[in-house]
Amino acid sequence: MNSAFRKLQASFALHSHVFDQTSLLFRASLSVKWIQGSLLLANERQYRTMPTHGIGRYKHLLPKEAPKKKKEKLQMKPIKMATDTEYGTLNVKVSGYDMTLVEHYSQYIHNLCNRLGVKVAESYALPTKSMEVMVMPEQGTKMYVDAVLKTHERIVQLSQLNAAFCPIFLEVLLKNQPEGVQLSVKQHTEADYHARYKARPELEGLMAQIN
Repeated sequence: MNSAFRKLQASFALHSHVFDQTSLLFRASLSVKWIQGSLLLANERQYRTMPTHGIGRYKHLLPKEAPKKKKEKLQMKPIKMATDTEYGTLNVKVSGYDMTLVEHYSQYIHNLCNRLGVKVAESYALPTKSMEVMVMPEQGTKMYVDAVLKTHERIVQLSQLNAAFCPIFLEVLLKNQPEGVQLSVKQHTEADYHARYKARPELEGLMAQIN
């Protein structure tokens, strides 16, 4: 009885082992078939049949920007007139042949105004002026250019400067004035406004013909 039962157990174990091996082979064959099918689908490149317009475009996703306004023509600001206690619009002009000195001194004036509470309306550069130095030799009458001097100018425009404080302010500027740099202060006029732009006689002639 025991021997028959043992034989039955052995045969059952053998059948279960064979069943397990068969199920593993079946699963492996299914996975191989699925991999082969996916490879075939990938090699077919079905995406080539899809439309490609619009790919890579993103501007339609961005918010719409307001149209840019055209730049208006620069117009001269109204000149402030002097009163009993304050000056109107003053131009502190710095000029010289060395651009570095002129630039640094104009920056010093601007920073000094900021520290002392003097209102600076504008700070800008004027067009560079060139002057040729002609030399005549001892023998001969033909002159030739010996050097070209370039004058650099900067304007620091002050507004409503206190009349009582003005002498002290100018004294500080004169004491810190570097060598080779000229300093002048004058009332701002309409001619000074037009002087900051380069003259274009050809364009002005064409505009005159059109008008």
